[in-house]
Amino acid sequence: MEYINKHPKLFQWTLLLLAFFGLVFAIDVPEGYKFIRAQAEHVTIEGQSTYDFFGTTVSYTYFNFLWRLPPWLGWLPIWINDVLQFLLNDWWEIEFWDSDLGDYKARPLMLHVTRFISATLLFFIEFVREILIGGVKTVVTFTSWDWIDANPWAEFPGTPWTIVTVGAAILGYKLSGRGLAIFAAITMIYISIFGQWEPSMQTLSFILVSAPVSFILGLGLGIMAYKSKKVEGVLSPILLVMQTMPQYAFLVPAMVLFGIGDHAGALITIIVATPPMILLTLLGLRAISPEVIEAGKMSGCNDLQLMFKVLIPTAKRDILIGVNQVIMVCLSMAVISSFIGAKGLGWNLLLALNRLNIGLALEAGVCISLIAVLLDKMSLAWANKQTNYFVNINFFQRYKYGLLFALTVLVGSLLSYFGSIYFKEGFNYLYEIPHNKGISNEDFWNRGVDWIWDTFFYPLKIFNTWLIVDVLQPMRAAFLRMPVVATFVLVMGTGYIIGGLRSALVVGGLTLFIALTEWWDRALVTAYMATFGVIVSSIIGITIGTLCAQKNYSSKFILGVCDIFQTFPSFVYLIPVMMLFGVTDTSVLIAVVIYATIPATRYTVEGLRSIPPDLHDAGAMSGVNNIQRLLKIDFPLAFPHIMLGVNQTVVFALFMVIIGAFIGTEDLGQYILKAISDRQGAGKGLILGICVAFIGLIADHMIKTYAKQRKQALGLD
Repeated sequence: MEYINKHPKLFQWTLLLLAFFGLVFAIDVPEGYKFIRAQAEHVTIEGQSTYDFFGTTVSYTYFNFLWRLPPWLGWLPIWINDVLQFLLNDWWEIEFWDSDLGDYKARPLMLHVTRFISATLLFFIEFVREILIGGVKTVVTFTSWDWIDANPWAEFPGTPWTIVTVGAAILGYKLSGRGLAIFAAITMIYISIFGQWEPSMQTLSFILVSAPVSFILGLGLGIMAYKSKKVEGVLSPILLVMQTMPQYAFLVPAMVLFGIGDHAGALITIIVATPPMILLTLLGLRAISPEVIEAGKMSGCNDLQLMFKVLIPTAKRDILIGVNQVIMVCLSMAVISSFIGAKGLGWNLLLALNRLNIGLALEAGVCISLIAVLLDKMSLAWANKQTNYFVNINFFQRYKYGLLFALTVLVGSLLSYFGSIYFKEGFNYLYEIPHNKGISNEDFWNRGVDWIWDTFFYPLKIFNTWLIVDVLQPMRAAFLRMPVVATFVLVMGTGYIIGGLRSALVVGGLTLFIALTEWWDRALVTAYMATFGVIVSSIIGITIGTLCAQKNYSSKFILGVCDIFQTFPSFVYLIPVMMLFGVTDTSVLIAVVIYATIPATRYTVEGLRSIPPDLHDAGAMSGVNNIQRLLKIDFPLAFPHIMLGVNQTVVFALFMVIIGAFIGTEDLGQYILKAISDRQGAGKGLILGICVAFIGLIADHMIKTYAKQRKQALGLD
């Protein structure tokens, strides 16, 4: 009893595990439910039941409540589809003037609004796109082709790649000096000479439209949340769900409401990219000291002046970091939006992966990665750049780089205009190098893939077979073998031990939602893949982070590597693993491990490097060696910070698992992907996304609660 009183948590964990495994082994797999290919499948329809919910009929195979719950939320996707169809087809018809018919036409309000938003977004995307790579269509928008034919002088081409390269180099030099300028120039030259200029500019036009809208929305909502607790209370749960919901899930309802194409992708991008802007705006405003606010009020500022003259300039760095996050999310979504017809590098990458053309996929992937790193470096440099407003310099000295950039654009536009006239019968390579005229390393990459397969075929096959047969399939079968009541005991028991009754009810409610849908088993498969990825990523990340944190130069090096890899869109990680292991679960899980190792490594390094040197000195005076210092001082103090890294690892792993559905995993992501091609899949895709988000929120709640408790216990909070 004395030992139990001394270690009550250990006793609670022991009882919980005994109860869980006891239920697992006590409850048999029901008839009609068998494991085929290590996956749970319904193989009979005996005992099939139905229920009606407000006219919606839902059928399901009944099982014992100890094993699986009936899909009592099966009506929800159908209801969402019906609501969307009602809004688009029947709700509130209004009359509007149709210029094509020359008469008034009736159309539902929602359909009219969605089509107006689609047309507006598409216009701006095409406008920017034609400025960059076309030019003519922009004029035609306001005139006609006949007018262009009669006035050939109006055929203004897009911006040449040479001028964009010079402009990017000037901007890089202005923001961060020579290094960033050289990298910007190399990136643009590489993209151009490899014939990827047009898809790259299509992707960039996508970002140039989506990012400013996301910034304005995020800044406005962040300010509103800062000024009103009610607004913050409404936004907080929405933001929590959106942070953990896979981007795929937003594609399906977007297709129903807005169709397919660049405009639908841009709208979803705006929705997904706005939350980080809101959070960082709110964080920056909350971090302002009360003295600054009081000084602003004493200077006679009203509320509007206080916000835009004092608070926002003070929180400038956090807000600009939010801009950085917006840009990176927009780039990632530009790739994912290719699933619904968005043009650009993502479209080329998707086509290459569909054809298993690894060489072409790597060619597009390298361009995406270079653009990602360049935009990340530029936006972070902008956020960290300090402006001296009090230095005594004239107008031209203060704005010399901006004026040089504007002059470059002007000269480039004129050269482009006259070059289009001079090279009317030929091709102007100073304007654009087409894909079939540029350098291609597709054959090089394909030969490299063939060499790897010829050289390492048997080792890769042995590793792949061992991992699938001896590790993954038994692990997946073990997850699918868990009865629902045992799962609830494990999840709610863990929540109770970590955070008490409130945490148990929170995680239990989230789990119940998933259990009452028809995709409980697919959720278990998702959980198994994410669990594997998190365990392996955490072990690798914490180990690497611990080793690198011992020296300043190794810490800076590994943090720089994490910065680079974190900027890559998640889709890019599928390319090398498909090259090595083909279309298998191994490819997905290795991509998950690589992607999810980044936050585990980063947070471990930052946590260990945050330990005050005084404590190290005190430990040395006490006679502890490096191992003892690490185990007795560093790890306990850095543990809450490391756990936050594990929390991010869970989110990264879930995102990558869902994206991995592209190469055939049978989890929730696969069903989301199927919903994209289903005209009635909006409700299904949305509920599937919510299920994924709830899995992430369960882990997020437990880890954050535990980390907070540890910080309080150590006196760090």
